Amino acid sequence: MSQLSGEQEHVHIAIVGSGPSGFYAAEALLRSDQNVAVTMIERLPTPFGLVRSGVAPDHPKLKQSILVYDRITRDENFNFLGNVTVGRDVSVSELQTMHHAIIFANGAQNDRHMGIQGENLPGSHTATEFVGWYNGHPDFRDRTFDLEQEVAVIVGHGNVAADVCRILAKSVDELRHTDIAEHALEALAQSRIKKIHVIGRRGPVQAKFTPKELRELGEIPGVRACADQQECNTAEQCDIELAAPTNTAAGKNLTLFLSYAGAAPTGAVRSILFQFYVSPVELHGTDYVEAITLSRNELTGSAFSQSAISSGVTETVPCGLVFRSIGYRGEPIDGLPFDVKRGVVPHDGGRVVDDKVGQPVPGLYVTGWIKRGPSGIIGTNRADSIETVESIIADLGGLTNTPKPGLAALRALLAERGIRTVSIEDWHTIDAKEIERGQKSGKPREKFTRVDEMLELLS
Repeated sequence: MSQLSGEQEHVHIAIVGSGPSGFYAAEALLRSDQNVAVTMIERLPTPFGLVRSGVAPDHPKLKQSILVYDRITRDENFNFLGNVTVGRDVSVSELQTMHHAIIFANGAQNDRHMGIQGENLPGSHTATEFVGWYNGHPDFRDRTFDLEQEVAVIVGHGNVAADVCRILAKSVDELRHTDIAEHALEALAQSRIKKIHVIGRRGPVQAKFTPKELRELGEIPGVRACADQQECNTAEQCDIELAAPTNTAAGKNLTLFLSYAGAAPTGAVRSILFQFYVSPVELHGTDYVEAITLSRNELTGSAFSQSAISSGVTETVPCGLVFRSIGYRGEPIDGLPFDVKRGVVPHDGGRVVDDKVGQPVPGLYVTGWIKRGPSGIIGTNRADSIETVESIIADLGGLTNTPKPGLAALRALLAERGIRTVSIEDWHTIDAKEIERGQKSGKPREKFTRVDEMLELLS
């Protein structure tokens, strides 16, 4: 590593995105033996990404990682710049002139499409919209959901689908003292939903729920979880999957599904029906979703590689709401290579790769979902970010030959462009006010749901 003098003794590294992967990258950098100065850039005024706006309000323990991130923000070599959009307020090339390295940790913001007729009818929504809406994310504050419908269909068998299902199924009294957004609480109080179909293209053995999340759906007071006994029967390749010692979750899930299949009818106010081996093929309706047609599937292929193939048999289910939760895709940023097919940034050990020449782009790195795709839990990002930081440290000899001005130059550029940046101290002001607002109604916090409200508080 070259010798730098004065302010240039710091290795200036920008991190784009303030979710778990960004914070774990910052932690690894600040714990290294390098003299780094980290600037975290976030398009919202608030940090913590999906831990703040994606974790369900009735799962507060999953938000405890924020305590770790908060400690990272208090490091003297850490700086936060909120309310800054890379690609709009500042370009990638401009960031490169100011920093020795840039880590993109901006996640996967877009939902995958089902690609079926009627998908864009009113009443058809993404899980991201609904999750962002009830969590007070500014992007989704003004979304509306017709909760006067009695039947909802959730397409997907993963934990996000479980979150959507649980919020639809629970009573308002169970949510009232969480940090759910007040506008969502008021709308859910008027909900008339009685039945929730949770559908998946493959079988119960391939469902991606964690057992804890799945079990919760069977324990909601006043709600009956159901499944079809015949659909829970397993064939040879599924039995091979169940026997794998690394696949214990599948066995626990199957046991839960079987218990739901054997559950006696009750006087439940609402019901959840798990359906397997079905794929959506069309949404019907003139001005609004009225029904969904499902194609019954058969599994083909070897264990752990089984694909769902349509049998040609279909059924139509009347419904008024559809939520798709079938995966996420990253969004390209001008100046950054992007794999359109996979929805990620191409990389080699976290080094961004120019796919046209097959070589790493000096100084550009990636971590988190935009690196590996939407997989894993919050903690999965730590090892992922450590790998990227190790690549940066290995590359420092070639990155620090030229002095870079870092945060000071970035702040000056944004000020010149009239961008009101939000510092970590500003965030602490927002945070304290949200907690104060929540205390009035017995909630941990009442989030600000509009950017202009936050900026007005700071003015």
